Amino acid sequence: MTTKQKLALLWQNKWINNGIWLIGFVIIYLMLRPLMQGDVVRDTAPHFSATSLSGEQLDLSDFQGEAVLIHFWATWCPICEFSRDGIERIAQDYRVISVATQSGDNATLIAYAQQHNMNPALIVNDENGQLFNLYGARAVPADFIINAQGEVAFVEVGLSSSWGMRARLWWANR
Repeated sequence: MTTKQKLALLWQNKWINNGIWLIGFVIIYLMLRPLMQGDVVRDTAPHFSATSLSGEQLDLSDFQGEAVLIHFWATWCPICEFSRDGIERIAQDYRVISVATQSGDNATLIAYAQQHNMNPALIVNDENGQLFNLYGARAVPADFIINAQGEVAFVEVGLSSSWGMRARLWWANR
């Protein structure tokens, strides 16, 4: 058997083929990561006040003394779907402000929240992307963990695990 035939057989192996694709995906993701983060805010978190879909007033200064996760997402974002349930579970133990950016009007978002078992009291409609721009994000999902002192402790753009978010929130609450 020639070397060319051996390489062809190796490439046909499902595990090797999938492993090569996975390694390639990770390399591309890590190369694009700085571009996805853009000019995100660091240091002190920009203050904002907004009304949730359920009519509750959410003011970032109300969370002083405890960590809060500001989660930017969009209804049209396929990656955001993977983190949706995890964010809802995190909100049962930690403070979360879920910001739906450029995803339609309140009625559209309420219907979306009901369809996906999301808590509308946590969701802020950022219809024109103003909050998204305030935090300097370029891609969704974008997560900002604000520590008890009101400083941006962690920024995560792209897919992140709920356990990773929980660990960051725990650390920011110390």
